[in-house]
Amino acid sequence: PFIMAGIRTAAVWTIGAATLSTTIGQPSLGDPIFAGLQTQNWALVLAGCFASAALALIADGLLGLIERGFAQRRKPLWAGGMAAVLLGIGAALLAQFGGALRGEESEDRIVIGAKSFSEQYILARLIGQQLEKAGYSIEYRDGLGSAVVHNAVSTSAVDISIDYTGTLWTNQLKRIDNPGREAMYAEIVRWENETSGTHVLGRLGFENAYAFAVREDIAERYGLATLEDLARASPQLTVGGDIEFFERPEWVKVRDAYGFRFASERSFSTTFMYDALQSGEADTISAYTSDGRIAADKLAILSDPKEALPSYDALVLISPEAAQDAALIAALQPLIGAINVSAMQEANFAVDRTDNKLSPQDAAKLLAERAGL
Repeated sequence: PFIMAGIRTAAVWTIGAATLSTTIGQPSLGDPIFAGLQTQNWALVLAGCFASAALALIADGLLGLIERGFAQRRKPLWAGGMAAVLLGIGAALLAQFGGALRGEESEDRIVIGAKSFSEQYILARLIGQQLEKAGYSIEYRDGLGSAVVHNAVSTSAVDISIDYTGTLWTNQLKRIDNPGREAMYAEIVRWENETSGTHVLGRLGFENAYAFAVREDIAERYGLATLEDLARASPQLTVGGDIEFFERPEWVKVRDAYGFRFASERSFSTTFMYDALQSGEADTISAYTSDGRIAADKLAILSDPKEALPSYDALVLISPEAAQDAALIAALQPLIGAINVSAMQEANFAVDRTDNKLSPQDAAKLLAERAGL
């Protein structure tokens, strides 16, 4: 019974921690939690939380039954509890691997990876819809970090991902110079092909760059128009960024280029970062230029006269394995150059706004219409 008590505790902790596996591309009950947080869809968040809590309670109850059976030396209790646990484990294994065991895995099944913000969810669904029209079945891996999703596509753990030139330039190529948009793109295409065989299908047609945004009243109060102005006022201000921004090379470069010395740095999920700016929890944030909330919230974007931040053209990356599929390449080719920044802003805001929200799936359909697909 003492051993079973320890197993009960470990099981509950493990079920709770397993929701974090979403961030490394594994399906879990964290999927609706993370997606709901990013898009402020509280029904999804509650569904994931209640489901994971229910699973933990069921596991605890069954293991507790085994514990009591051992303590009371009652075989029907511990044997019945153990049988239920084994049935649950068997059902989980069947759900995870049953298709492969029955030979149902389709060669046309495509896995699309996405990072943890609305634009990525939308673009992943847009790509998925294009491929479904071509007869492919689709699986999504949402909520991945930048390093995780790039490693996944370059090793064919996922088939397709959406990335940005500036992110690849700094995170993967470890470059700190800024040779210009076209030279950067050409070098990334060459590097991806030579290092892993990853195929850069092309640019979608818009840029989602990092840009420092402030409320108009803050800009007027401190006389902010450029990042040089922001550096002068930074000791009096709080800067907010997404959950990985302050660990990225771009932050180090822009901080050192302008000599930022903020009073404090705060990290937020991308959705709550804009809310923090509106509520005054942050005075400036590392916004995204394709985000519809910039215009909706009437934010001022500060210019970057030293060009410390690189360009961030949106790219479609195809894994080395999937790149051999000519039909897949042909199905996705119409996306290249088809999406302008205003269309992307509209789709992003449709998901991120408070009222009359669209799901990423519906926003992708809206974006497809705007792009003439």
